[in-house]
Amino acid sequence: MSDVFLNVLPIFILILTGWLIVKFGYLKPAVGDALGDFVFRVAVPVLLFRTIAEADFKEGSPWPLWVAYFSGVAVTWTIGHLAATLGFGRDPRMGVLAGVSSAFANTVFIGLPLVSRVVGEEGIVALSILLSVHLPVMMIAGTVLMDRADQKVSGRPRQNIIKLLAGIGRNLVRNPLVIGLALGALFHLLGQPLGGPAKIVVDQLAGVAAPAALVSIGMALDKYGLAGNTGLATVTSTLKLIVLPGAVFVACHILDLSDSWTAALVLTSSVPTGVNAWLIANHFNVGHALASSTITLTTALGVISVSAWAYLLM
Repeated sequence: MSDVFLNVLPIFILILTGWLIVKFGYLKPAVGDALGDFVFRVAVPVLLFRTIAEADFKEGSPWPLWVAYFSGVAVTWTIGHLAATLGFGRDPRMGVLAGVSSAFANTVFIGLPLVSRVVGEEGIVALSILLSVHLPVMMIAGTVLMDRADQKVSGRPRQNIIKLLAGIGRNLVRNPLVIGLALGALFHLLGQPLGGPAKIVVDQLAGVAAPAALVSIGMALDKYGLAGNTGLATVTSTLKLIVLPGAVFVACHILDLSDSWTAALVLTSSVPTGVNAWLIANHFNVGHALASSTITLTTALGVISVSAWAYLLM
């Protein structure tokens, strides 16, 4: 267990380092925002591009991988929604946000560095395949369900589903992660090898992605904190750190995924809640405290839960 813990601990030390840098005023929060933009718009897209361009997809069809992960998401999201609406008596909008907070993992900023460190290249390939659909599926589901819940609560006219999906689609097409994955897939299909100076530049940018992502998420944590709804946030945090990876683990074994793909999916699902939960809360102006508290709690407790899952998988 100690070896696993020491393998996971540096991930969270880097997050803590970012938090301390801002907390003690060594750098301004705006620096963290800029670093996060660099990671999201440059470093991680280049890493995804390289991974897909050079990948050996010997595991076959991606469908079992997608089914395994999103089965766990569906179970956890449903429990989170019911816990908020039936257990805590909250309105449907808070139910949707509780589901998002319980099931939306920080796959890019924490999942990628973790899987790279613990599982290796085969794990990164699996995670890249997941990322090719993860953001679209989660953002479409979260936005559509939240729009429907908001319509129920406010009584406003229902927004046209085609216009809603078109708006999401336009944002996804411009998303740097989607662009990186698409270009990597194109290079892979063309059999175009990376070499020379281009290969060196790509490798160096990709190498920056993991540590920069972790420091930037730590620097961003200071603006979240425990903002309220701690009772429900404790439930959503438990669902995120324990139930989601447990459900994904069971689904992976039912679908007979390889050990490396199983480890990659379970570890990814075990990481803290992503900032996308807060972005959805901010967009619909509801549940900021729940999203904020869940992000903070899962990040603070993640080193323990992620280490435990890594120990079970290794």
